[in-house]
Amino acid sequence: MSMNRISLVALCCALSVLAGCRQSEAPSATAPVDKAAEPAASGSSVSGEARIDHEPFGKLPDGTAVARYTLTNALGMQVSAIDYGGIITSIKVPDRDGKLADIVLGYDSLEGYVENPPHFGAIIGRYANRIGKASFTLDGKTYPLIANNKGNTLHGGPIGFDKMMWTVEDTGKDEKGVSLLLKRTSPDGEQGFPGNLTAQVRYTLSNANELAIEYSATTDQPTVVNLTHHDYFNLAGEGSGDVLGHRVQIHAERYTPADETLLPTGKLASVAGTPVDFRELTPIGPRINADDALVKLPGGYDHNFVIDRKSDELVLAARVEEPNSGRVMEVRTTEPGMQLYTANHVTGIKGKAGHVYDKHSALCLETQHYPDSPNRPEFPPTTLRPGATYSTKTVYSFSQNAQRAQ
Repeated sequence: MSMNRISLVALCCALSVLAGCRQSEAPSATAPVDKAAEPAASGSSVSGEARIDHEPFGKLPDGTAVARYTLTNALGMQVSAIDYGGIITSIKVPDRDGKLADIVLGYDSLEGYVENPPHFGAIIGRYANRIGKASFTLDGKTYPLIANNKGNTLHGGPIGFDKMMWTVEDTGKDEKGVSLLLKRTSPDGEQGFPGNLTAQVRYTLSNANELAIEYSATTDQPTVVNLTHHDYFNLAGEGSGDVLGHRVQIHAERYTPADETLLPTGKLASVAGTPVDFRELTPIGPRINADDALVKLPGGYDHNFVIDRKSDELVLAARVEEPNSGRVMEVRTTEPGMQLYTANHVTGIKGKAGHVYDKHSALCLETQHYPDSPNRPEFPPTTLRPGATYSTKTVYSFSQNAQRAQ
């Protein structure tokens, strides 16, 4: 759906990190590139030992060094992330023939991510999606925020978690896979939000080709929090064109209708008979410009779905299939909602390898609480109080469909 733009970061300086080691020093910006972090030259999936590598990824305008960490599992799948914005810069997944391709939009260098208006690959906070009229009231006190989207606050404000340095707290490796733990403290008043909020995000790449993202946070004052990740997926490979042929299934009987600024009306409506009915595997393209009296499609999908669930445990929220490559992605989450966004405002962005990203060149599946929940007491609450811990988890599972497109 900040008072300090960049915080200082402490990072690991070891080129090979053993399981459970603690991070204490930032890597040198002049250190040689760790060649082990590079993908196999053939582009094919290869089996081997799971590992974590890191290398410099440039400097911010204030001189802060940024590092990129690459997690590789035993099957050869790779996930790369940087400590600026916790941005996942690359996810390399095999197709049905075993050929690796990068399936997320992004940039080749840090400069693109510093601007990054579409939030490519970033951690989103303190509040993902929209807060209406850039304010909310908690315990009788109104907190004005910074409006950055049609009078509303979007993704935590103009300088959200996606534009902050994160500290690498820990890396780990065991028989199941490899992980990277990021941490930052958002000071009281950052972008208008109350309380000192300490957030942690752990990326775990399993040897079963699953990427788990676990979020946790604590506060010293009552506040609101809603974290998500903003990966732009194209299972055919980034730069390969639009995703209108991707087939999507969303396990949601209901969605939250919204007004012209994409704020929810407060109702939970049935998806039945509407263009947002993805209860069965459905290609994105055919209904994307549908003229529907109830469901507005502002140039594509940008809708929050109410995930079907009977408990607070991980449930299957969505399945995406790309017919030509055979790549399949399933999304499981503990969150109550998920925003489907089809890159409606991505136009002429020069990304990796000179590829130009345009409208509908990717899709986002942002697991989260519902938009504007702080102003909607009928929605699941997003209030976090001292002594409590915010904790959510989302898992992206990757596989292949052996049947080729006809």
